[in-house]
Amino acid sequence: MKVLIVGANGYTGRLIIEYIATHTDDHPYAMVRDEKQEKELMELGAVEVIETDLEKEIDQEITKGMDAIIFAAGSGSHTGADKTIEVDQEGAKKIIDSAKENHISHFVMLSSIGADEPQGPLEHYLAAKKEADDYLINSGLTYTIVRPGGLTHDPSTGKVTIAEKLDIVDERQIPREDVAHILVASLHIKTTKNKIFEVISGDKDIEQALKMM
Repeated sequence: MKVLIVGANGYTGRLIIEYIATHTDDHPYAMVRDEKQEKELMELGAVEVIETDLEKEIDQEITKGMDAIIFAAGSGSHTGADKTIEVDQEGAKKIIDSAKENHISHFVMLSSIGADEPQGPLEHYLAAKKEADDYLINSGLTYTIVRPGGLTHDPSTGKVTIAEKLDIVDERQIPREDVAHILVASLHIKTTKNKIFEVISGDKDIEQALKMM
């Protein structure tokens, strides 16, 4: 399977490439803004690096030939509203439109816990994520929307708690390595199709938790 990773040079994007290259028979293609990132991403396992700026017009054929897409691009939760809308919201919509045009079989979206009810200091960020999520849901594409808690750089535990809506208010975090694993596994586990779920670190193996969705 040819998998296009949008936002491949981000922390999570790099982990996705690495996970696909070392744990699956799939072929990761890296979409980035700057061609200077090509060497490092190829060393991580990318088959090809595709240069595209989500803040500009994109070629509708950019996703042509791909079987699936993992959208992991983001301006970051600490950027201003304008940048967040350009990348997390409108950038995602552009890739979704291209995916529809090219009949992509599965679109996996990295969203955020709280995107269903944007509020608080990150309201602008969560609102942009919700807009992109809703656009994907209404696109007609087969989708999986993953809403993790706070992303950390801690080592993978391989253990998670997953639910459509988590009733947890304390530690709502998860290592990026585990999120990368979940995003890739969602491409192969049927129970994740056309599902939205929140996820944090927990006590169930990732594949087991996804199959129980």
